[in-house]
Amino acid sequence: MISIGPKSTVASFDVDAQYGFTPACPDELPVPEGEEIVQALNQQAQFAAYRLGSKDSHPPHAVWVATKENHPFMPYQGFEKNVDRYWPRHCVPGTKGFQLIKGLPHPTEYDYFVWKGIEPDMHPYGACFHDLEERLSTGVIEFLQCKQVRTIIIGGLATDYCVKKTALQLLKAGFKIFLNLSACRGLQAASTQDALNEMKEQGVMIINTALDLKIKNEYSSVKAKPITDDFTVY
Repeated sequence: MISIGPKSTVASFDVDAQYGFTPACPDELPVPEGEEIVQALNQQAQFAAYRLGSKDSHPPHAVWVATKENHPFMPYQGFEKNVDRYWPRHCVPGTKGFQLIKGLPHPTEYDYFVWKGIEPDMHPYGACFHDLEERLSTGVIEFLQCKQVRTIIIGGLATDYCVKKTALQLLKAGFKIFLNLSACRGLQAASTQDALNEMKEQGVMIINTALDLKIKNEYSSVKAKPITDDFTVY
Protein backbone atom coordinates (compact mmCIF):
# COMPACT_ATOMS: atom_id res chain seq x y z
CA MET A 1 0.00 0.00 0.00
CA ILE A 2 1.20 3.47 -0.88
CA SER A 3 0.23 6.39 1.34
CA ILE A 4 -0.94 9.42 -0.68
CA GLY A 5 -2.89 11.49 1.84
CA PRO A 6 -4.24 13.54 3.27
CA LYS A 7 -7.26 13.28 1.00
CA SER A 8 -7.58 17.08 0.81
CA THR A 9 -4.38 17.16 -1.26
CA VAL A 10 -5.44 14.48 -3.77
CA ALA A 11 -7.27 14.83 -7.09
CA SER A 12 -8.44 12.23 -9.59
CA PHE A 13 -8.54 12.87 -13.33
CA ASP A 14 -10.81 11.20 -15.92
CA VAL A 15 -9.08 11.92 -19.23
CA ASP A 16 -11.29 11.74 -22.35
CA ALA A 17 -13.43 8.83 -21.14
CA GLN A 18 -15.75 9.16 -24.14
CA TYR A 19 -17.62 6.75 -26.38
CA GLY A 20 -15.51 7.95 -29.33
CA PHE A 21 -12.66 5.92 -27.84
CA THR A 22 -14.67 2.73 -27.38
CA PRO A 23 -15.96 -0.05 -29.65
CA ALA A 24 -19.38 1.64 -29.44
CA CYS A 25 -18.06 4.03 -32.12
CA PRO A 26 -16.11 1.76 -34.47
CA ASP A 27 -15.57 4.47 -37.10
CA GLU A 28 -13.83 6.77 -34.63
CA LEU A 29 -10.92 5.56 -32.44
CA PRO A 30 -12.20 2.37 -30.80
CA VAL A 31 -9.85 1.47 -27.95
CA PRO A 32 -10.19 -2.22 -27.04
CA GLU A 33 -12.17 -2.55 -23.79
CA GLY A 34 -12.40 1.23 -23.61
CA GLU A 35 -15.88 1.12 -22.12
CA GLU A 36 -14.70 -1.04 -19.21
CA ILE A 37 -12.88 1.68 -17.26
CA VAL A 38 -15.87 3.32 -15.59
CA GLN A 39 -15.85 1.34 -12.35
CA ALA A 40 -12.13 1.93 -11.86
CA LEU A 41 -12.48 5.66 -12.54
CA ASN A 42 -15.29 5.93 -10.00
CA GLN A 43 -13.24 3.91 -7.55
CA GLN A 44 -10.17 6.14 -7.77
CA ALA A 45 -12.33 9.23 -7.27
CA GLN A 46 -13.15 7.97 -3.76
CA PHE A 47 -9.55 8.63 -2.77
CA ALA A 48 -9.62 12.26 -3.90
CA ALA A 49 -11.05 15.54 -2.69
CA TYR A 50 -11.40 16.83 -6.26
CA ARG A 51 -12.52 15.08 -9.43
CA LEU A 52 -11.41 16.48 -12.78
CA GLY A 53 -12.41 15.46 -16.28
CA SER A 54 -11.76 16.26 -19.90
CA LYS A 55 -13.27 15.68 -23.31
CA ASP A 56 -12.04 15.89 -26.86
CA SER A 57 -14.40 18.35 -28.52
CA HIS A 58 -13.58 18.37 -32.22
CA PRO A 59 -15.27 20.11 -35.16
CA PRO A 60 -16.44 17.77 -37.94
CA HIS A 61 -14.26 19.36 -40.62
CA ALA A 62 -10.96 19.80 -38.80
CA VAL A 63 -7.83 20.04 -40.96
CA TRP A 64 -6.45 16.84 -39.44
CA VAL A 65 -9.38 14.58 -40.42
CA ALA A 66 -8.02 11.61 -42.36
CA THR A 67 -8.89 11.09 -46.03
CA LYS A 68 -8.14 8.49 -48.71
CA GLU A 69 -4.93 10.36 -49.45
CA ASN A 70 -3.98 11.09 -45.85
CA HIS A 71 -4.49 8.01 -43.76
CA PRO A 72 -4.90 7.93 -39.98
CA PHE A 73 -1.64 8.32 -38.04
CA MET A 74 0.20 9.76 -41.04
CA PRO A 75 2.27 12.91 -40.32
CA TYR A 76 0.26 16.05 -41.05
CA GLN A 77 1.16 17.69 -44.36
CA GLY A 78 -0.15 21.21 -43.71
CA PHE A 79 1.42 24.25 -42.11
CA GLU A 80 -0.60 24.45 -38.89
CA LYS A 81 1.84 24.16 -35.99
CA ASN A 82 -0.69 22.69 -33.57
CA VAL A 83 -1.44 19.58 -35.62
CA ASP A 84 1.05 16.74 -35.95
CA ARG A 85 -0.81 13.88 -37.64
CA TYR A 86 -4.06 12.79 -39.25
CA TRP A 87 -6.83 11.11 -37.28
CA PRO A 88 -10.26 9.65 -38.02
CA ARG A 89 -13.05 12.11 -37.27
CA HIS A 90 -13.95 11.62 -33.62
CA CYS A 91 -15.65 13.12 -30.57
CA VAL A 92 -17.74 15.66 -32.47
CA PRO A 93 -20.20 17.54 -30.20
CA GLY A 94 -23.73 16.30 -30.69
CA THR A 95 -22.67 12.75 -31.55
CA LYS A 96 -22.47 9.62 -29.39
CA GLY A 97 -18.69 9.72 -29.63
CA PHE A 98 -18.65 13.02 -27.77
CA GLN A 99 -20.53 11.65 -24.77
CA LEU A 100 -18.90 10.43 -21.59
CA ILE A 101 -19.25 6.69 -21.06
CA LYS A 102 -22.37 5.67 -19.15
CA GLY A 103 -21.79 5.52 -15.41
CA LEU A 104 -19.55 8.58 -15.22
CA PRO A 105 -20.78 11.91 -13.81
CA HIS A 106 -22.20 14.64 -16.01
CA PRO A 107 -19.51 17.26 -16.78
CA THR A 108 -21.28 19.71 -14.47
CA GLU A 109 -20.75 17.31 -11.56
CA TYR A 110 -16.95 17.44 -11.81
CA ASP A 111 -14.96 19.96 -9.80
CA TYR A 112 -13.16 21.06 -12.98
CA PHE A 113 -13.74 20.09 -16.60
CA VAL A 114 -11.84 20.73 -19.84
CA TRP A 115 -13.07 20.68 -23.44
CA LYS A 116 -10.10 20.55 -25.83
CA GLY A 117 -9.42 20.49 -29.54
CA ILE A 118 -12.27 22.84 -30.39
CA GLU A 119 -10.35 24.80 -33.02
CA PRO A 120 -10.25 23.12 -36.47
CA ASP A 121 -6.50 23.73 -36.80
CA MET A 122 -5.50 22.52 -33.33
CA HIS A 123 -5.27 18.94 -32.08
CA PRO A 124 -3.80 18.83 -28.55
CA TYR A 125 -3.42 15.63 -26.59
CA GLY A 126 -2.85 16.63 -22.99
CA ALA A 127 -5.66 18.23 -21.01
CA CYS A 128 -3.45 20.95 -19.50
CA PHE A 129 -2.82 22.99 -22.67
CA HIS A 130 -4.85 23.87 -25.73
CA ASP A 131 -1.78 23.90 -27.99
CA LEU A 132 1.04 21.49 -28.77
CA GLU A 133 3.64 24.08 -27.79
CA GLU A 134 2.07 24.19 -24.30
CA ARG A 135 1.74 27.95 -24.16
CA LEU A 136 -2.05 28.27 -23.79
CA SER A 137 -3.23 26.79 -20.48
CA THR A 138 -6.63 25.17 -20.01
CA GLY A 139 -6.51 26.24 -16.35
CA VAL A 140 -6.17 22.73 -14.91
CA ILE A 141 -2.74 23.29 -13.41
CA GLU A 142 -3.75 26.62 -11.92
CA PHE A 143 -6.92 25.11 -10.41
CA LEU A 144 -4.95 22.32 -8.78
CA GLN A 145 -2.36 24.73 -7.43
CA CYS A 146 -5.06 26.96 -5.94
CA LYS A 147 -6.60 23.93 -4.21
CA GLN A 148 -3.14 22.94 -2.88
CA VAL A 149 -3.34 19.53 -4.54
CA ARG A 150 -0.09 17.59 -4.48
CA THR A 151 -1.08 14.14 -5.79
CA ILE A 152 -3.16 13.16 -8.83
CA ILE A 153 -4.55 9.75 -9.79
CA ILE A 154 -5.09 9.48 -13.55
CA GLY A 155 -7.09 7.19 -15.81
CA GLY A 156 -8.93 7.51 -19.11
CA LEU A 157 -8.49 7.01 -22.83
CA ALA A 158 -6.19 6.37 -24.43
CA THR A 159 -3.14 5.41 -22.37
CA ASP A 160 -0.70 5.90 -25.24
CA TYR A 161 -1.86 9.39 -26.24
CA CYS A 162 -4.00 11.78 -24.20
CA VAL A 163 -3.57 10.01 -20.87
CA LYS A 164 0.20 9.86 -21.25
CA LYS A 165 0.48 13.47 -22.32
CA THR A 166 -1.74 14.72 -19.50
CA ALA A 167 0.25 12.72 -16.94
CA LEU A 168 3.55 14.11 -18.18
CA GLN A 169 2.24 17.69 -18.27
CA LEU A 170 1.09 17.44 -14.67
CA LEU A 171 4.32 15.77 -13.62
CA LYS A 172 6.29 18.61 -15.18
CA ALA A 173 4.14 21.07 -13.23
CA GLY A 174 5.36 19.51 -9.99
CA PHE A 175 2.56 17.12 -9.01
CA LYS A 176 3.03 13.53 -7.91
CA ILE A 177 1.27 11.37 -10.48
CA PHE A 178 -0.19 7.88 -10.18
CA LEU A 179 -1.33 6.19 -13.39
CA ASN A 180 -4.10 3.71 -12.58
CA LEU A 181 -3.81 0.80 -15.03
CA SER A 182 -7.29 -0.52 -14.25
CA ALA A 183 -8.77 2.88 -15.17
CA CYS A 184 -7.22 3.27 -18.62
CA ARG A 185 -6.77 1.38 -21.88
CA GLY A 186 -4.43 1.89 -24.82
CA LEU A 187 -5.13 2.19 -28.53
CA GLN A 188 -2.29 -0.07 -29.65
CA ALA A 189 -0.30 -2.61 -27.63
CA ALA A 190 3.16 -1.50 -28.73
CA SER A 191 2.58 2.23 -28.30
CA THR A 192 0.88 1.61 -24.95
CA GLN A 193 3.90 -0.26 -23.63
CA ASP A 194 6.18 2.50 -24.93
CA ALA A 195 3.99 5.06 -23.17
CA LEU A 196 4.13 3.15 -19.88
CA ASN A 197 7.90 2.89 -20.13
CA GLU A 198 8.24 6.60 -20.87
CA MET A 199 5.97 7.64 -18.02
CA LYS A 200 7.77 5.37 -15.58
CA GLU A 201 11.16 6.73 -16.67
CA GLN A 202 9.94 10.29 -16.20
CA GLY A 203 8.72 9.60 -12.66
CA VAL A 204 5.04 8.66 -12.98
CA MET A 205 4.05 5.99 -10.44
CA ILE A 206 2.19 3.16 -12.16
CA ILE A 207 -0.27 1.21 -10.03
CA ASN A 208 -2.52 -1.75 -10.67
CA THR A 209 -5.69 -0.31 -9.08
CA ALA A 210 -6.61 2.51 -6.72
CA LEU A 211 -6.72 -0.09 -3.97
CA ASP A 212 -2.93 -0.03 -4.04
CA LEU A 213 -3.27 3.37 -2.35
CA LYS A 214 -4.29 4.51 1.09
CA ILE A 215 -5.20 7.87 2.55
CA LYS A 216 -2.69 9.11 5.08
CA ASN A 217 -5.18 11.13 7.14
CA GLU A 218 -6.34 8.89 9.97
CA TYR A 219 -9.76 10.54 9.94
CA SER A 220 -10.41 9.61 6.30
CA SER A 221 -11.65 6.08 5.79
CA VAL A 222 -11.94 4.93 2.19
CA LYS A 223 -13.58 1.62 1.43
CA ALA A 224 -13.84 0.80 -2.25
CA LYS A 225 -15.26 -2.28 -3.87
CA PRO A 226 -12.42 -4.29 -5.46
CA ILE A 227 -12.45 -4.73 -9.20
CA THR A 228 -11.69 -8.09 -10.71
CA ASP A 229 -9.69 -7.23 -13.84
CA ASP A 230 -6.20 -8.75 -13.92
CA PHE A 231 -3.50 -6.18 -14.66
CA THR A 232 0.25 -6.31 -14.50
CA VAL A 233 1.93 -4.01 -12.00
CA TYR A 234 4.79 -2.04 -13.56
